[in-house]
Amino acid sequence: MHRRLALVRRPSPKLADGIVTHIERSSSVDPGLAERQWEEYCQVLQDRGWSLVQAPAADDCPDGVFVEDQVFVYGDVAVLCRSGAVERRAEQEGLRAVLEAQGYRCVEIEAPGTLDGGDILKHARRVWVGRGGRSNDEGIRQLAAALAPLRLTVTPVPTTRALHLKSALTALPDGTIIGWDPVVDDPSLFDAVGYLPVPEEPGAHVVLLGGDSVLLSAAAPRTAQLLRERGLDVTVVDISEFEKLEGCVTCLSVRLRG
Repeated sequence: MHRRLALVRRPSPKLADGIVTHIERSSSVDPGLAERQWEEYCQVLQDRGWSLVQAPAADDCPDGVFVEDQVFVYGDVAVLCRSGAVERRAEQEGLRAVLEAQGYRCVEIEAPGTLDGGDILKHARRVWVGRGGRSNDEGIRQLAAALAPLRLTVTPVPTTRALHLKSALTALPDGTIIGWDPVVDDPSLFDAVGYLPVPEEPGAHVVLLGGDSVLLSAAAPRTAQLLRERGLDVTVVDISEFEKLEGCVTCLSVRLRG
């Protein structure tokens, strides 16, 4: 049986200064509320059988809570990313030691490659990687090389309308890709596995919790209903303060299943 660990990092007190790219900056980010929402998010993971692994604090890094962008894991390989946003590279500090303690073999993306974990969507033996503002061709090439021994299919996907690929779409437990059409560059790229448009932008992001269980933002009630009608067990969580900074439910954790 696979282990069920989730890598998380507590929000920085400087959260409100986080980078925004595709939306206007909100002046109403509440760090105290964000802290409570993060704790509720972590509690949902624990209630669903996931044990937490805490990444080292990164209080000087406003975006540090979005730990997904710093590492991608598959099998026993952990790829330490090199963000296209120079300001975020300090978030890497301490992650290698944490991941090696969990038995991962760490591979680093090196210059001139750039790669954000939020641009990487995996399901079964397929990996799609968003090529856009945060991840470049060299970063994708290095990722493919790191994963080559695992015999995965790595496919670059144009990502120009959203911050990350997983800001536009994610995968359901059965492999169906869900996305919010206005920010998906080319939905036809996913015809082979099945593509389902959702009615709300926050509904494009799900965290797979195991079996038919998924985690979804509370800001997507119509999508929650749509997924329940498809037979999924949907848990919702309020992450409004992180959504003001282009964050979503996937950004706040990395599931360590290997």
